[in-house]
This record gives sequence, structure tokens and C-alpha cells, in this order.
Amino acid sequence: MPTLARCVSRARVDIMGWFTKKMKQEHKIMLQHELAAGIVQPEYHRATPECLEPQRWSMIDSMTAEVEVLEFIATLVTTIKPQLVVETGSFLGVSTEWIARGLERNGPSADGKDGRVISCEYDPEVYAKAKQRIDGSPLSRWIELRNESSLDMQVDGTIDLLFSDSDMPVREAEVKRFLPQINPNGIILMHDASSHLKVVREAALKLEAEGLISVVLLPTPRGLVIAQPRAGRQ
Repeated sequence: MPTLARCVSRARVDIMGWFTKKMKQEHKIMLQHELAAGIVQPEYHRATPECLEPQRWSMIDSMTAEVEVLEFIATLVTTIKPQLVVETGSFLGVSTEWIARGLERNGPSADGKDGRVISCEYDPEVYAKAKQRIDGSPLSRWIELRNESSLDMQVDGTIDLLFSDSDMPVREAEVKRFLPQINPNGIILMHDASSHLKVVREAALKLEAEGLISVVLLPTPRGLVIAQPRAGRQ
């Protein structure tokens, strides 16, 4: 029977073999996620002026939102009781499940309808892994997972919570795309908005400067925008 040390050594060799091939970053992180088997580790995003000790936060992998951010989103879901949540960039569906956990706790609305989260993942290989996870989850009844671009996704109804977590260069475009459908009293979240990553932070501040949304920048390791539409708010 192989020893633990031998198994670890073999896993390292396998990882090095995977990483020497030309591979998309998402696929590398997906493999790391599988090998880690859900073990939580300290966040390793670099320190920023707004978040000096990122290691105090925890992460499952470097693409899924920080564990504390996942907890925050689930609590936000139970706080505002959204009927429709839209998430862009499912990755492996971890954040999708956290959102669904909040929806489950909320229970049905007065008309007997459960809240739901519609989440999209563009990469077909990553989507297949996410679908496998969601299909086996007891929370699947609250989740609709789609293999498509956020800029092509058609959603019916009023969006109460938008979680923008797709490729960073398209975040501004997707917020603008869904903004007409967002409840004036609803919430927009944009992940990866640290001063180091810049792209999302600058996009959010640009949207605010254009008078489209009101922005608060939460000082998490990777940065989180919490915003609200300006139009129609009472």
C-alpha cells in the first residue's frame, strides 16, 4: 500500500506535468481545487492599502470568492430576501451554492414561489464540473446553471441581486446590460475590486461617475463592490 508521503509526491509530479502543458488559468485552478478537496487555506492575495493583512481571510481556491465573502453574500441573501439572483462567472459553483443556501433559508414568498439563482459559466469544461457539483447538491432546486456568456444571457423578470464575478474586462458591460432589469432597491456586487486588480474597481467608479450606480468599496483581500442603481430608487 502506498504511503501518504508517496501519494503526495505523486500528486506533485502530476501537478507539475499538468502545469508544464499550455493550460488556461481557470483549468489550472480547477485542478488545484480538486486536489485540495475543499480544504480551506489562508488567502494569499497580496496586501493592498485598503487590506493590509489578507492572510486573515480564508479561501478555497484563488478564483472562488474568499470564504468570508461567501458568508457575507449568503447573509445578504437572507437579509434582503431576493426572488431572483443573477450570478455571472459560476466557476465551480461554490458561490452559487452559498447563494442557494440563503434562498433555501428564506423559504417561499407570499405567492408560494421559491427564490432562485441563475448562474452562467462560459467555459464548457469548467461548466461541466460545476454542473456535476450542482446536480449532486441538495440545493439544486434553487439553482439554474447555464453554459453561456453573461453578455448573451437572457433573463426574464426583475433582478433583486446581481453578483458580477466573470472575466474582469467584461464586468462593466454586464452591469450595464442588466442594469435596466435590476430592482431600484436591489443590490449589485462586483468581486475582484481591489486597488491592485484595478480593472473592476475602475469600472465600478466609472459607472458611479456616469450616475448609474452608487458604490461602496469593501476592503477585502480581492476587493468587493456593493452598489445600488441610482435610477428609480426611493
